Amino acid sequence: MSLDEKLWDILEDDVGDLVLDEEGAAIDRKKHTPAQKKLYKKHHMIRGSLVIVIPKVEYMKMSDKSTAKAMFASLCANYEGSKKVREAKALVLAHQYELFKMKEDESIEQMYSRFQTLVSGLQVLKKCYVASDHVSKILRSLLARWRPKVTAIEEAKDLNTLSVEDLVSSLKVHEISLNEHEPAKKSKSTALPSKGKSSKALKVIESEEESPDGDSDEVLNEKMAMLSNKLEYLTRKNRKFLIKKGGYKSSKKEDQKGCFNRKKPGHFIVDCPDL
Repeated sequence: MSLDEKLWDILEDDVGDLVLDEEGAAIDRKKHTPAQKKLYKKHHMIRGSLVIVIPKVEYMKMSDKSTAKAMFASLCANYEGSKKVREAKALVLAHQYELFKMKEDESIEQMYSRFQTLVSGLQVLKKCYVASDHVSKILRSLLARWRPKVTAIEEAKDLNTLSVEDLVSSLKVHEISLNEHEPAKKSKSTALPSKGKSSKALKVIESEEESPDGDSDEVLNEKMAMLSNKLEYLTRKNRKFLIKKGGYKSSKKEDQKGCFNRKKPGHFIVDCPDL
């Protein structure tokens, strides 16, 4: 149509009473009337346009076609298939349309892109839905956390007149608000090394929120390491205190043997007053 408004009519109606050979050339071209010469020229404009836009491999499949109409029919048969093939493809896409759902890790933009690809495929196969169908389908396909927004849209808007573009724009605005107020969840596993063989390493299994003081991870790890060392020191000090007071009783037989000098349990050899 951009080249000449009559070219598509010639493509559909063929070349009329022109006689062409296997390569599309006219037989007895010199005997053509002015109208036939004009038709022959426009036919070759169509044929040339088809040849330019298809790769060589595809051209070789239809090199025996003499007219542009025959070439175009061959392209339609190869890529669109027969009527039954188109109907089967349309049924598959329609089934995918009905089962369409937003994925858990998808944004509105990504979801809408997938949806548009599906709708475009249906339009090519002449299986079309109206705009209100698309609006309702998008609202039904959203995740559970979008339910308050869906309810608000259904109460405030007329879904029969709401366009898909306006709906997607409204959802994008709400998505920005959701992402802004949703806390960032992090999962970390940090083991803090400690001095001494008897103490265990402290572990931070999950940290889902940031520190109230706004400390960085390095500062938090440093504080936890200091706390671990302080706990170890207090544990050792308390153990020595209980030993001196006689309140520490070990369940191990080695500890109950006591000092070799006084033969009494309750203190270590290094603490013996007789040595």
